[in-house]
Amino acid sequence: MRRIAVIAAIAVVALVAVLLTVSLNANKAGTAQAPVQDTPVKPAPTGKAPAVTYYKQIPPPSGSPLENVDPLELTVKNEPVGTTLNKGTVGISLEATDLADPALSATNASMVKLLKDSEDTVLRFGGNAVDRRFFWTSTGEALPASYTGDKTRPAKVVTPDDFQRVAALLEATNAKISLTVDLGHYSPDRAADMIKYASKIFGPRLLSFTVGNEPNGFAYTKLRPADYGIEKYVTELKAYADAIYAAAPNVVISGPGVYDQKWWKPFMDADLPQKKVLSFHNYPLYSCTDTTSDGFPTIPNLLGQAIHQRAASYQQHALDAAKSAGMETWLAETGMSACPGSNQTTKTHATALWAADYSLNAARLGITRLGFHSSMATCKGGPPMSVICSGGAYLEPNGEMVPRANYFGMAMVADLAPGKFLNLDSKGGGSSNTYALQNADGSTTVVIVNKNDPAKAAQTEVSLTLPGYALRGTMTQLSGPRLDAQDSTVIDGAKAGPVPAAKRATVPGFSYGSQTQKFKLTAGTVTVLNFSY
Repeated sequence: MRRIAVIAAIAVVALVAVLLTVSLNANKAGTAQAPVQDTPVKPAPTGKAPAVTYYKQIPPPSGSPLENVDPLELTVKNEPVGTTLNKGTVGISLEATDLADPALSATNASMVKLLKDSEDTVLRFGGNAVDRRFFWTSTGEALPASYTGDKTRPAKVVTPDDFQRVAALLEATNAKISLTVDLGHYSPDRAADMIKYASKIFGPRLLSFTVGNEPNGFAYTKLRPADYGIEKYVTELKAYADAIYAAAPNVVISGPGVYDQKWWKPFMDADLPQKKVLSFHNYPLYSCTDTTSDGFPTIPNLLGQAIHQRAASYQQHALDAAKSAGMETWLAETGMSACPGSNQTTKTHATALWAADYSLNAARLGITRLGFHSSMATCKGGPPMSVICSGGAYLEPNGEMVPRANYFGMAMVADLAPGKFLNLDSKGGGSSNTYALQNADGSTTVVIVNKNDPAKAAQTEVSLTLPGYALRGTMTQLSGPRLDAQDSTVIDGAKAGPVPAAKRATVPGFSYGSQTQKFKLTAGTVTVLNFSY
């Protein structure tokens, strides 16, 4: 009996050990357990809070009663989404003919400042001009008679000397460049010559080249016959890629640079010798005539959740397609609206809020580069959606480059420290979107895009729960007087980039050593908060 009891006891111990092992393994593999934290939460501090200077927001307007906004409740989780924000994510897209503009120079202080304020940016050159009015030559050829433009959009010759001038600008501002070659005038050899010089002159600052701009529209715009489609494009693409690879084998090809997703897979499947990146174009406000559509360019549509979600859905399709092919995804050309000319949204403070929100949402999804399409033309009469424009009389630019409202939204994102996007819970806040990042130094950045109208809405009460006990909390803020105000957007009260991180004031009402922070935010703002523990 004693022997049987001993054996039974041993069996029980073994069974317990097996069950414990199974339980531990199940916890490791299960989906219901709490997420593993990347960094342990430090204990709450016991010392005295240091003296600080609080950030002074521009207050709401006085006078008429203001509309109350539901309080915003935020909880930042120590759960990485799986995507990151890097320097150089947001950039500026320009017409290829702008390469010939002398204002793109390291000696142009206004241009240098704009690129420095947008931090490690990428200048992408393409647009409709590249296949119509852009002529590359390295041998001093004159502009062919077949290259025609008009008074507002003249044809231009671009040479290696222009590349040298732009290269000096990139060097002075730590910027990079992406080029588009002319597919409208079929010439693989000329394109190869252009990228050969670009590779030598720009070196590692040259990120990629694209063959043609929006070739999916070539039949419609009569750059190709009516039967031109994907099959003929891929044949031409292959000829260009082979010629360019022979001349500059280390340059990446990005494409197809279209607004029709049916063209994505044929580009990705094409047998090209270069490393490939999927790039596409998107303008969320797409309806130019139907005033009842939520895609018609109005401020409520621009800042509405319907457009926010539609843009995110389209971008996710591109990301899924690229992921299946093991490729990076770039949104090479974008802007508020596909409709030409001025509309209710252009040049307004609303575009600054949209640009910041659109950039952050794209980056959170996994888009690694995006370019806001712009122009070097004059502010007077020039493209009203451009993030930058030149001083001077109409059609007489003086090269003094100035930012528009949407530039400041872009600059707020460009200034952010690189980090991993974190999950967060968000409730209330009226019309607002929120983002959180875990930075390399262990701090947490929270961005609140408050899209409520500052002319009508009261300040939003915010309750923010952090993943740690905050010892320091700083703030920088983009603001404006009304959603429809033009040329009135400022950052920290000035028409410049954000105040340097080390000099930023403290979040109003900051609670030293607490995981919960409570404060109020003025409507119509993009607020960047950083908390260290």
